[in-house]
Amino acid sequence: MISTVLVANRGEIACRIFRTCGELGIRTVAVHSDADENALHARVAETAVRLPGAAPADTYLRGDLIVKGALAAGADAVHPGYGFLSENAGFARAVLDAGLTWIGPPPHAIEAMASKTRAKRLMGLEPLGEVTDADLPVLVKAAAGGGGRGMRVVRRLAELPAALESARAEAASAFGDGEVFVEPYVERGRHVEVQILADTHGTVWPLGTRDCSLQRRHQKVVEEAPAPDLPAPLTEELQELAVRAARAVSYVGAGTVEFLVAGGRAHFLEMNTRLQVEHPVTEAVHGVDLVAEQIRIAEGHALPAQPPPARGHAVEARLYAEDPARDWAPQTGVLHRLAVPAGVRLDTGYTDGDAIGVHYDPMVAKVVAHAPTRAEAIRRLAGALRTAGIHGPVTNRDLLVRSLEHPEFTTARMDTGFYDRHLTDLTAPADDPHAPLAAALADAHGRSRFGGWRNVPAQPQIKRYEMAGEEHEVRYRHTRQGLAADGVRVVHADARRVVLEVDGVRRTFDVARHGDQVFVNATRLTALPRFPDPAAQLAPGSLLAPMPGTVVRVAEGLAEGSAVQAGRPLIWLEAMKMQHQIAAPADGTLTALPVVPGQQVEMGTLLAVVDSSES
Repeated sequence: MISTVLVANRGEIACRIFRTCGELGIRTVAVHSDADENALHARVAETAVRLPGAAPADTYLRGDLIVKGALAAGADAVHPGYGFLSENAGFARAVLDAGLTWIGPPPHAIEAMASKTRAKRLMGLEPLGEVTDADLPVLVKAAAGGGGRGMRVVRRLAELPAALESARAEAASAFGDGEVFVEPYVERGRHVEVQILADTHGTVWPLGTRDCSLQRRHQKVVEEAPAPDLPAPLTEELQELAVRAARAVSYVGAGTVEFLVAGGRAHFLEMNTRLQVEHPVTEAVHGVDLVAEQIRIAEGHALPAQPPPARGHAVEARLYAEDPARDWAPQTGVLHRLAVPAGVRLDTGYTDGDAIGVHYDPMVAKVVAHAPTRAEAIRRLAGALRTAGIHGPVTNRDLLVRSLEHPEFTTARMDTGFYDRHLTDLTAPADDPHAPLAAALADAHGRSRFGGWRNVPAQPQIKRYEMAGEEHEVRYRHTRQGLAADGVRVVHADARRVVLEVDGVRRTFDVARHGDQVFVNATRLTALPRFPDPAAQLAPGSLLAPMPGTVVRVAEGLAEGSAVQAGRPLIWLEAMKMQHQIAAPADGTLTALPVVPGQQVEMGTLLAVVDSSES
């Protein structure tokens, strides 16, 4: 029997595994980088082992340090979670060689399937060799890992070398393996996968299907189980292929076989030899705890002959600290509040007051709703996200709500190009126009100090806020009856709650302020100073860091005085395990380059200046 589990991971998945371990009476050990010293997963575990440094290559990808830590902490088993070393056969062997129990598939199965190139060959498929115009579009893909990292769609042959280079760098940083390959890119396909669970006694469960078609940058955003509107013969074929793949490598434990479905056909993508981020929707529909089953299988227990039947429908949304309207730029800062209504599942690695940093994935939480029907599950999840209290950096919350309510999704007509087609509409500003007034009235509560009255009208007070990238000026007055504003009736106002009546309709606004950030219901505002700072003026053509991160590369030969062309990549910035190119906005001359590779920068840091005045 397993008594103590070390989770070789961080954040949400470590917390989720610890929760099941606690229910089973198993002691828990966390590992943490220096950047994660105060992270939730390090706090909730009974024991924590430090991995010196912050970069994944120095910490969560150091299998030798993790095994050493497991032995030092008295663990007798290791669970890899997902990402990092979860599909690393060498790490699995090191765990086993140390006399520890590995809560995952055997190393030979990881080797056969964790490399997407080897997995394709096992299924009778081959990656593309020399790419020609006739092969386009193609997908450059990391052979190891997942989560959309190390992936690039290439539509022009001239873009292929740069895509290969950046994909290799991103894959090496995220997984410690820079191998990439090229395959045809299937347009307008649905991403459908099959969850499998296999024991050491020859039983393999296909636990239904999942649809994960809503993706940004090839990373899943919304997932559901079962995959809707699949013909029964196709569903049966997918499950048979998944079981065949598992048996081909004598698989043990939890795994996922992924496909693209287009034109009624299934195209094999890969087998992920680990737990998936989206596993909660399968747990909800089939009434199982996949982590508990992983542990039991690792202890040698046999599965029942048949999996539990599916009941109802479940939908999961990934809440990211990112700005979809600004090319999905990751965001950092303090998460002041994270609260969702009762009736949905929240898996997260953060609590109120935790900081979201620059080093790791920007996912804040997963929110999961389960209901008897798909329509009910979608409505429940959209409602929970819409009314959730999320105070902190910009998130994709509004995008998630709009995605769930989009007719293409509600009628199950979505595919992997959903965001390519609809992102502009889904990110159009739609914040509450009365939110700035509510913020100003809450701020003004208690400020009026009336002495003698004169028979003259009060002068309006003015407050300015930034909302969805635009400045809003609001005016209100102090009167004998309290606060007042034109066009509305102020029913109630205090520091946390404002009630306004507009055209006979009464609305309530909950207000919270954290520094200059104000949250009014689901709307995020920034309080602006009364007078703008004259020192904040920047030279035309200034390129600012769109997010905190690390400068990992500067274009070869680039220096002050260099001539640059519009669209030419100048600087590569790495943030939250993704690389972002900073390109020249116009033809011109580089007049400033104040950063160097390896430099840490904050959001808004000046990276370069391109003078286009003489172009």
